[in-house]
Amino acid sequence: MKIRQIKSVIWILVIVLSSCSVQNINKTNTQEKRVKNIILFIGDGMGTAHVTAGMSVNSVPLSLESFPYSGFSKTFSSNNYVTDSGAGGTAIACGVKTKNGMIGMTPDSVAVPSIIEIAHKNGLATGVLSTSSVTHATPASFVAHNSGRGNYEDIAKDFLNGTVDVFIGGGEDHFRSRADSTDLTVALKEQGFDIVYNINDLKNSNSRKIAGLLAKEHMPKASEGRMGMLAEMTRKAIETLSKDKDGFFMMVEGSMIDWSAHEKDFFNTVQEVIDLDKAVAVAKEFAESNGETLVIVTADHETGGLSLIGGNLQTKQVASNFIQTGSHTGVLVPIFSYGQSAERFSGIHDNTFFFGEFLQLLNLQKPK
Repeated sequence: MKIRQIKSVIWILVIVLSSCSVQNINKTNTQEKRVKNIILFIGDGMGTAHVTAGMSVNSVPLSLESFPYSGFSKTFSSNNYVTDSGAGGTAIACGVKTKNGMIGMTPDSVAVPSIIEIAHKNGLATGVLSTSSVTHATPASFVAHNSGRGNYEDIAKDFLNGTVDVFIGGGEDHFRSRADSTDLTVALKEQGFDIVYNINDLKNSNSRKIAGLLAKEHMPKASEGRMGMLAEMTRKAIETLSKDKDGFFMMVEGSMIDWSAHEKDFFNTVQEVIDLDKAVAVAKEFAESNGETLVIVTADHETGGLSLIGGNLQTKQVASNFIQTGSHTGVLVPIFSYGQSAERFSGIHDNTFFFGEFLQLLNLQKPK
């Protein structure tokens, strides 16, 4: 009799535990959502010291401080321990290491598709935003294929390939005041783009395809009247791209963190970090309400060898030091992630890691 009772108890426990397991599995499955949208921010030249300086100086906590996951990225190029923006951008955009100075190509000059191009071919909306000219190294890495990052007018032609639905930044002259006397905006208009040249016209555009050429060359510094404009550009791009039912991928670059660090200009370096964070806050707000969006913030490399040698958090003052040359360095750069599947970006990764993760999370098929 006791043996039968023991067996009965065992069977009851098995049934209960099995039921619990099924319930947990079902609960997990119903909670999981696929990533529909990815918003990638690249703070050009932004190392951990640059971010720390922004945190220390800003009057309120940076949006980045609320991101639950963080990690690091290794940035060396195929031919140099210290990368440039062309090779750094290509690694993130295309998943391959290349030589400094090249964009969208392998070291032997074979063009490789970027995440923007693949997303477009898979039916997603796409966007590229920058405070520099859109033909500059980092944004160009997502759109163009060229052995020389300085071939701006050739790079501008690649924007006619139709892989980017919204691009906003500087660079009007590379499209309109060209050596070949061709006005590329005529072809863009034929493709259905609304061409806008200032922030107010950008805000008022109702087009699904926008070419925002907001400066002849590069946009002004944040401290010279551009503060907050990148956030408005980001807001408009999200508003436009999110109309696509299949989702979107967009890249937003804060270009002038790098430029200010090259100049060893600590004040403007910090202002550019804060300006980028304002744009990050816009994306985070969208991700919070959307529930299917991943926001990634990283850098292509560190610039200036910035160190923080003193400070006062009460007075929001920081003492800083750049390396004498103000050049790029080979140190790890930070990764911050928020939203759906954000945990996958914690830890230490090579900069080519992003590309494969983006493909997998968006369920994109690479062209054969």
